[in-house]
Amino acid sequence: MMRIKTFLLAIGGAFLLFGNAHNAKAQDFAIKTNLLYWATTTMNLQVEFGLGERTTLELGGNWNPWTFDDNKKIKHWLVQPELRLWNCERFNRGFFGIHLIGGQFNAGGIKLPFDLWPDFENRRFEGWMYGGGISYGYQWYLGPRWNLEATIGAGYMRLDMTEYNSEVCGEELGKKKRDYWGPTKVGLSFVYLF
Repeated sequence: MMRIKTFLLAIGGAFLLFGNAHNAKAQDFAIKTNLLYWATTTMNLQVEFGLGERTTLELGGNWNPWTFDDNKKIKHWLVQPELRLWNCERFNRGFFGIHLIGGQFNAGGIKLPFDLWPDFENRRFEGWMYGGGISYGYQWYLGPRWNLEATIGAGYMRLDMTEYNSEVCGEELGKKKRDYWGPTKVGLSFVYLF
């Protein structure tokens, strides 16, 4: 519970430091969805508010409630706020970002590419994740209200979890903590500007 309070305080601090989102004009607000997350059956939505001439705050959330055959799952919910500094003007071309990550997961039974987590195929992990990172992205103009955004980020995540055998109601194998350094954000999103 303390981690959630700290996370929410950090978001509030970003609002106080960089301005209030309710002062944004209508054309300074965007709603978007990440197509790459949808490819993993993860529902997602992000909103982004203009804070200054070259700054925005994105608030994003993901949710995956599905369990597949043989108890394979990547169930999770995740929030990922990001403060962005645009190279030219907001919602136009390149930007750099600083993001936070927080959420809960129940996942396993899936072979991950590049042997990223060998135990993930035969185990299930349930717990919390939190961390942060930096990112770079770019938006392309598609039309008066539409943009296409590509973004990639890297950073740190701490995973506090319980490990289980991957079958349904699998035996508990113990508590684990894992420090992760690597990609923390990847996206190809359709953006609608209001």
